[in-house]
Amino acid sequence: MPLCAQVPAQDRRNTYVPNTDTHFQMRSYKTLAEWEARKQQLRERILSAAGLLPMPERGPMRAEVFGRVEGQGHTVEKVLLETLPGFWLGGNLYRPTGKTGRLPAVLSPHGHWTYGRLENSDVGSVPARAISLARQGYVVLTYDMVGYNDTFSHTRHRFSGRREQLWSFGVLGLQLWNSLRVVDFLETLPDVDPKRIGATGASGGGTQTFLLSAVDDRIAFSAPVNMISAIMQGGCVCENAPNLRIGTNNMEIGAMMAPRPMLMVAATGDWTRNTPREEFPAVQSIYKLYGKPENLETVQFDAPHNYNRDSREAVYSFFARHVLGAKDTSAYRERSVQIQTPDKLLALHGRSLPEGALTYDQLFEYWMKMSERQSADLSDRVKVRRRLALAFMSEWPSKVLSQGDGERIVLGRPGADDRVPAIRIAGKGAPVVIVHPEGAEAARRSAEAKKYIAAGRPVLLIDAFQTGSAVAPRDRSHQHFLTFNHSDDANRVQDILTALAYLGQPDIRLVGLGKAAVWTLFAAALAERPVQLEADLGSFRGTDDDYLRNFYVPGIQRAGGLKAAQYLVR
Repeated sequence: MPLCAQVPAQDRRNTYVPNTDTHFQMRSYKTLAEWEARKQQLRERILSAAGLLPMPERGPMRAEVFGRVEGQGHTVEKVLLETLPGFWLGGNLYRPTGKTGRLPAVLSPHGHWTYGRLENSDVGSVPARAISLARQGYVVLTYDMVGYNDTFSHTRHRFSGRREQLWSFGVLGLQLWNSLRVVDFLETLPDVDPKRIGATGASGGGTQTFLLSAVDDRIAFSAPVNMISAIMQGGCVCENAPNLRIGTNNMEIGAMMAPRPMLMVAATGDWTRNTPREEFPAVQSIYKLYGKPENLETVQFDAPHNYNRDSREAVYSFFARHVLGAKDTSAYRERSVQIQTPDKLLALHGRSLPEGALTYDQLFEYWMKMSERQSADLSDRVKVRRRLALAFMSEWPSKVLSQGDGERIVLGRPGADDRVPAIRIAGKGAPVVIVHPEGAEAARRSAEAKKYIAAGRPVLLIDAFQTGSAVAPRDRSHQHFLTFNHSDDANRVQDILTALAYLGQPDIRLVGLGKAAVWTLFAAALAERPVQLEADLGSFRGTDDDYLRNFYVPGIQRAGGLKAAQYLVR
């Protein structure tokens, strides 16, 4: 039923346009049940944004482990993992010597260091932490971010594009999938305890660490370094994908690790400068809901952005206490290490990729065909609708705000501070909602509106987002705009859903005119009540070009696109 309340004078979707440098605040959760529901919602959103909903097919693990080199207290081997058919991920496997039985394991994704997993500098040394952890009794896998070292042959690191976004194909999702497959690989090793697998990385590797722990409960302990921040959410496309942080931020995503042990390492010289007094208490509020505040710790160093020796030793100590059961961690310090030369670490040194390795274009083609196969399964309407709703980040409002008298009204959703101007024409019988690409006044002048008004039907005409009187300035210039904000077309579909929920009646006829026919089709597909759809799509056939020119919603093709929508409105 409509709810009479205050609708804002300006649509917040235009006036509040968050980006990666917005100062966010953590939501407050009063009960564990409330948080668990939110956590499940966030997990679905992350997987959808990453293009991993549904998950790609997990084929047999194909791995090449070779080139073993003996070091002091450890060994190191080259690794190639086929994470998707024809896509090979490079890495190094470090193991302790003189240890037997099942050992804890650590995934070690690197950040945006110049030399990737081979980086060895005062600011951060990936091999030094791998060797040190191996000496302490862990099996460690350091592996490439996409576009680095052995994984450079497939594609560049910062690839992105509007067409790829339609299919949720991007470096963030590909890297997250690689990390999931790294966990799969570690579970196959006879010397790894599958219940004691952890992760740690700094910068972009820190983002990868908390994204992985958010979607995979197999990560039993973690240390995201210099990355969980309220004031900077990650500057690279590998940390940002459309829809990823709409209505959320890295503090919430990081808190999804709870109640598993996690160390938040911070520095005074970067965006984690406020961690002890801001981000740490916010994340710990979730640990307290589980009654496990002691499982979250933080430490901060007077340093620039880093994973330096001080930070590494803090991680060693934390892991020793929580994983190895050490009461005295004074022995867990970094000793001098001898790092192997690149030819001993690079899996593709002096050799080519395995036969059948895909180029970038072939990999994208595989992704699209995989998506089409998966979305062809229409056996579960609930899942089909849910995947589509996640692409739009839409909701069916449980309440709708309304304001105004007579014909002119405005609608909105409680808490959203959105504003949908509308013209309401009284009548009898089942109502009709008419949407025109130029807004409500243009819809009133249409032959369809005149027909239903003459027939005495109640008619609702809306100014969908950025149409008619709802046209307003909106800053879309930020590089990662769609990570934090809906596209205009997704907002238009939401406004139609809001109008349908406002009427709160069965047998509503929904009419889409011109370009708005596509908007109404997807709104009808997402509506929680059946509607009678009247929409001529014209030449729109659901191709990539159709979406790029006329209806841009990232993830729509991955979620099933036009076929899914048409199936849902039958």
